[in-house]
Amino acid sequence: MGKEITVTIDGKAAGRVVGLEHLAEIAALLGSESEVFVIYDENASWVASEVVSALPGIKGSIAIDASEEEKSMETVLLLCRSLMEAGASRKALVLAIGGGITTDLAGFAASIYKRGVRYANLPTTLLAQVDAAIGGKTGVNFDDYKNMLGVIVQPVFTFICADVLRTLPRRDFLSGAAEMLKTFLIENEDDNYGKAVRCLSGSGDGLQDLVFAAAAVKAGVVSRDPFEQGERRKLNLGHTFAHAIEHEARQQGDDITHGEAVAMGMILAARLSDATGLSTGMEARLTQDFTAVGLPVACPYPPETLAAAMDKDKKAEGGLVHFVLPERIGSVVIRDLKVDEVIKTLKI
Repeated sequence: MGKEITVTIDGKAAGRVVGLEHLAEIAALLGSESEVFVIYDENASWVASEVVSALPGIKGSIAIDASEEEKSMETVLLLCRSLMEAGASRKALVLAIGGGITTDLAGFAASIYKRGVRYANLPTTLLAQVDAAIGGKTGVNFDDYKNMLGVIVQPVFTFICADVLRTLPRRDFLSGAAEMLKTFLIENEDDNYGKAVRCLSGSGDGLQDLVFAAAAVKAGVVSRDPFEQGERRKLNLGHTFAHAIEHEARQQGDDITHGEAVAMGMILAARLSDATGLSTGMEARLTQDFTAVGLPVACPYPPETLAAAMDKDKKAEGGLVHFVLPERIGSVVIRDLKVDEVIKTLKI
């Protein structure tokens, strides 16, 4: 096994992020579990098969269609019913294998089944490895709005394994690239942002080290602010815009991934930052870097069409929305702004 990070809540260990060289190493950490239930994305069936073969305590496995359409309370209730019918007790460990949708669904189901059983994540996408599977956020969409229902409960393990990325489609890989760059825009120790741009654009290496560095940043932020009362909001860089972009895409029937929306959202955040004098040249810098990596940078929708979704954002409070704005590489600030004022600024 490789590196390990401990997520702490109030000074106490709440979960572990563990690097695996190979999938079979999971047995060393979960081999003593007598009641493991695997919930896996159909697209990650080969990973689930290897894990089931490696663990003696598997009592059941449930395949799901890990799509935004199925990211709903109905799916969570179906998972709970499947756990109940399979005889899962309070001692059960739910192991989620898949991307962020899978870890969100499985974690939410585990958190409410019999008032809460333990769960662990084995993320199989770059996006989930650097972001979605770390930190304990679970949830589902509601009335076409992203992640409106959910809870924050820490997984006992999050396993980071490079092996599982080898079959990841390029577009899905780039979705994760957006979240990795976001992480290093927030905290840029050892110029990890520059290293990531070079690596992701094909002129550098060290992807596994960068994945773990990004995971370490998120784990550190979560440990300091587990319930998003302050610092953790910085992890939403680009996401207020991104969720509105995704909402509009669904309304229009357009195909835009979460990572693509986050990339566009970070460009809009940089534009807002430049326009308000918080930064200088951030939009141009990020546009250049994201283009080199292969990420989209131009939002296809006029700013005013995003307003309604941003007003309904789950982070909206008292008529204000928390916008995370980049000052420079490695530093962001949170500004509470009215959506209509933001739209006016972006249209100038």
